[in-house]
Order: sequence, then structure tokens, then C-alpha cells
Amino acid sequence: MSALSRPTQLRDLDLDRFFKPKRVVVVGASDTERKPNTALWRKVRTWGEARGAEVFPVNPNRETLDGLPCASSIHEIDGDIDLVAILVGDVLPALQDVIDRKVAFAVIFAAGFSEVGAEGEELQAQLEEMIAASDTHVLGPNTNLNAFEVYDESLPGKRLALITQSGHQGRPIYQAHEELGIAMSHWAPVGNEADLEFADFVKYFADQPATGVIAAYIEGFKDGRTLMLAADYAAQRKVPIVCVKVGRTDEGRSMAKAHTGHLTGADAVINGVFRQFGVTRVDGLDELTETSALLARAEPPVGDGVCVYAISGGTGAHMADLCAAAGLRLPELTNRSQRDLHEWIPGYLRVSNPVDNGGAPSGDSRGRKILDTIVADPNVHVVICPITGALPSMANQLCQDLADVSEESDKPVCVIWGSPTYNSDAYKVLRAAPNLIVFHTFGNCVRAVKAYLDYHEFLDRFRRTKFATRTTPRALPRGAMDEYESKQLLAEYGITVSRDILCTSAAEAARAAGSIGFPVVVKACSATVLHKARFGLVRVGLTSAAQVKAATAEILEHKKVDAVLVSELVTGGVETVIGVAQDELFGPTVMFGLGGVFVEVLKEVTFRVPPFSKAEAERMVAEVRGASLIPANAPVVDAIMKVQRLALDCADSISELDINPLLARKKDAVALDALVVGR
Repeated sequence: MSALSRPTQLRDLDLDRFFKPKRVVVVGASDTERKPNTALWRKVRTWGEARGAEVFPVNPNRETLDGLPCASSIHEIDGDIDLVAILVGDVLPALQDVIDRKVAFAVIFAAGFSEVGAEGEELQAQLEEMIAASDTHVLGPNTNLNAFEVYDESLPGKRLALITQSGHQGRPIYQAHEELGIAMSHWAPVGNEADLEFADFVKYFADQPATGVIAAYIEGFKDGRTLMLAADYAAQRKVPIVCVKVGRTDEGRSMAKAHTGHLTGADAVINGVFRQFGVTRVDGLDELTETSALLARAEPPVGDGVCVYAISGGTGAHMADLCAAAGLRLPELTNRSQRDLHEWIPGYLRVSNPVDNGGAPSGDSRGRKILDTIVADPNVHVVICPITGALPSMANQLCQDLADVSEESDKPVCVIWGSPTYNSDAYKVLRAAPNLIVFHTFGNCVRAVKAYLDYHEFLDRFRRTKFATRTTPRALPRGAMDEYESKQLLAEYGITVSRDILCTSAAEAARAAGSIGFPVVVKACSATVLHKARFGLVRVGLTSAAQVKAATAEILEHKKVDAVLVSELVTGGVETVIGVAQDELFGPTVMFGLGGVFVEVLKEVTFRVPPFSKAEAERMVAEVRGASLIPANAPVVDAIMKVQRLALDCADSISELDINPLLARKKDAVALDALVVGR
């Protein structure tokens, strides 16, 4: 797809007809025990009837099936059909019947498509052509029964909606719904995404008033732009997305391709896009569950102060370390709060934050008074209570107090149940409390609280992205441009470049040096020699015409060099790098980092995908390690924004751009070297 023709808005699909159908048909239904289709048919029937839908089985070998009349073909069923589950292996003819009946939605369970190689990719291409030419939308292929789970509607609070590309990887989330009381509303197992994709479900889930969070396990995105559109849409509606995205390594990317046939995308670019649109990335399924629960249940914070309340000094110290390392702020409680706490806590114990009660107060009436004081403190906006080894004499009352306080406070109360004992009365109290957020490891809790605060900080500065950006398409020549040509292109976009004169002889170079003023730099200028310094084709700090002539003569001896650049010697500042690269998923991406030796040693760069705002460019600079070394951010941010405009204009004709170094100084940012490569 041309970068300039990428979509600028999400599809408008009536997914209510999928999730709340009135009439459902199951093609390939069976009542033969131990056959997979029998279990599938009964699952879909139970799900449909729970929603008040009529459910029709189709099987040419049955007149009745599980007590219902059975049609031999979908064409025998009159009236509108909202959803068809295709259980047969010969998918294409069955789908054609569905299309001919003008069905709204279909689910294809069968595997053997793009996930299995060239032959499967060809089969999926046929499938996609059929879908594109019809009014029917399809979930799958290579999907499963997870869309047809039934949820406990009695659970209170905002609900979790789930999107996965692996049924098994989503199962722990559903079990958390059953076992931990985490309210859940939908599960979209998207499979190979021949049609319906991640972005379609994000839009639908974000529009549901009950949705508190969208959780996802993703192996690869179908389209980078629709991912961005979906994340932007969810942010507009203040619905957080928490995502496990595999493919960080070559091994993970290989497995993801084999599993679902997706492109996984360059991981550093995925990270940049997630930061750009406020998507929380987590690594584990347990972390996905617990972070999602916090984001769904907790009200927006009014500050970032975290208080650790422990029944052990050692536990408090451990938590303080982890919180500080994660960048959480542990403010001191007010003097009044500390005085009040010492009415119930011995004076030799610390109550400034973390608060150590010594253990005993947790088991009597003092425990509730301590919690009320902590929650009421104006410096506290999140409470974390770690419970490691649970003694009934302390834990029972403590857990009840925590549950009661969470019911009465708008501040999130997070509890870490570190004990391996899950059948205790104390744990049952925690699990049943709808406003408590229960974690099972210190690390998961700390990372979730950081994600919660970061997400709401993101919302505070979020502005809707204007994807339909005005641009003037520009064609670049194919292949590499030499440094002189590359800098001319940068200068056209207002990017400051060093003063350079192109010369083809030693005498010409000497005159140019006199015009610029000594000291100067002389370097090879050739589209076929891209790494000049590596081949000894750069001379720095030349102070006389004789030195310039000698250096020029030596450089021009190289068989691939016909010209040199004589450049002013620009000093001061810090070397940075700005680049543009084509990503297979997102198209042109913009990169920023520290340049020179730093880019090789630290390998600390960050990415964004156009279009993005000036505020986002500022964040790019701020999130790079060593950013404090840069004398002033404004000139660098200005250069990033101008490079973004270049990347948009040349979206279909640029392969890469490299400005290294871009010398960042207080008053300006100067491109000392540049390379542009056309596609």
C-alpha cells in the first residue's frame, strides 16, 4: 500500500450484529459425540440462546439436530442472518453460500491459510478477494470458540474486553474473570485477520460504555496505520489499551509468522508507536491481567504520590526500592498524618512513607484508623499494601479493612498477596472486593501502578491526531544521493546545514577554504562511498591552503571519488542523529538519538511514525538516555519536525535518511553530514 494512500479513519462496522445477533446459523453442526463439530455447535448454540438469538443448525445429513430442525443448506433458511459459524473444512464454497445469502458476519475456524506458507497464503488471498467483493465480514480464519464465551453479568464495575491472536494465551484472562472476579464483556480471537482485525474490535470496544480497558495478546498487526487509528480512537474515549506484543527477537518474530501469518513489525518502532498513542506494553499474561484490572477499576488520579503501607520494615524497604527504581514518587506524609499515625504505631517505627506498623496493629481496631489516615493524606494518591506471609491473626482483619477502605475511597488501593496460600479467608475477602486491585508479585504491582500513572499523564496531554495531513508528494531519485545533494534537500525543508562548497580539484578546494575561512574540513563527496571516515576520506581541522590542497589530492586519488566537500568546521554542542527509515508495517518512520560514538555505544534511539505533534517530538528527545547533555532541546525538536515533513512528502520515494551528526547547540542544530537514499 502506498504510504500516501493509507486510511485516515477506521471502518464503520455494525459489530452489534456479531456480538448481539438475532439469528445465528451454524454450518457443519453435528450431534455425534466426541466430534469436534459437536462441541463447537453446542458452544455457539448456548452463547446465541443466552443472547436471545434464534440458532439454526445446517447439516445435509440430519433432519433434526439436538432437538432442533436441521437445514441441509443455508439457502433453506429464510430471513436476515446476522452471524454464521462455518465449521466445515472446505471453506471457500461454504463462504460463497454465506456471501450469496448476504449474511452480515461469518466466523471461519479452519486453519491451513497464511500461517502455513505459500500454498496457504494463496488460499487466504482467494478468501480475501471473496470477502472484499461482498458485504459479508469475516472473523478468522484460524480462529476458535473464544468469541462465544458467556460472562458473569453480575460482577460490578467497568469491564475488560479482550483481543487475542492465540486462544490459549487469552485463556488465563478469562479464568481471571471466573476465579478472581475481574469483570469481562467480550473476547475477539482475530486469528489470521483476513478481514476483521484488531483495529475493528478496538473501535467497537472503545464505544461500549461498560468497557474499562482493552487487553490484547498480539503477534503482529495487519496494518500499522489502522493500529495507530485504533489507538488514537481509544485514547479519545479514554479507554486504555494494555498489550502483550510478541516479536521482540528474531526467534519470536519467526514463531509469530508461523502461528498467524502476520508481519510483526520492527520492535523499536512498535515501542515508539505505543508510546505515541498511550498503549501500555507488558510482557507476561499475569501482568496483562493485573495491569488491565487496575486501569479498569481505578478512577483517574489527582496526583502521583504513592504510599507503601507494610506490616514489616523489611517489606517496606523492599517495596521502596522497587518503587524508586521504577520512577514512582514516594512523598513524605504530612506532619499531621505522621503525628496521628504514631498514636497507633510505636514511635520507633517509620511512618513517613513507607509506613511500617510493626504488625500488631493490623489485627485490631488500630488498623482501620491507620488506613483511613493514609488514604486521607493529601500527598497520597495511590496506596500499595504488600502482604507477604499471611498470618490469620493479622491478615484477616487487615484484608477486611483494605476491602472496606477501597469501597469508600476514590484513591486506588493495591494489595500484593505474596503468600502461596489461596484458600485462606483473608484472600477470599480480597478477591471478593470489587474496588481492590490484587497483585501476586511486587514487580507486577509496581509496573502496573507506573502504567496507570503514565497513562493518565498521557491523557492529560493527548490531542487527537490529524491523520489526513496535507502534503506535497515528492519523488526522489532512486539510490543514494551524495552528501551535497542530501544537504541541499535538507536545506529546502529549512534544516540548518553546514556551509559547504563542492570542489573537483585541489586548487578549487583551496580557494573554497579561503572563502569559508580556516579551519575547515575536507571530505569525499560520492554517492558510491557512503562511509567516508571508515575509508580515511575525511580530514578535519585543516588550517592552511597547502593542507587543503594536499588532503584534496589524496582523497581524489580514490577511484570512486570525483569531488570533495570543503566545509566549515562547526564546533560546540552535542552530536545527535535524526533518521528516516521505511518500516514494512508503518511506512516512513522518524528516529532520534544521540549521534557520533553514542549511537554505536549506547544504541539509544527512539522512533515515532508520522504524523505526530511537536509535543511528541519533545518527548522523543526527553526519553533518550543522555538527553540532559543536549544544550537546548528547541533546535533539535524543530529539526525533527522538519524531517517529519520531509518524510511525509517523500513517503513513497524515500528509503532512508540519515543526519549524523546533527550538532545540537544552544542556538541551532546543524547537519554536519547527511545521506538520503531513494527507493
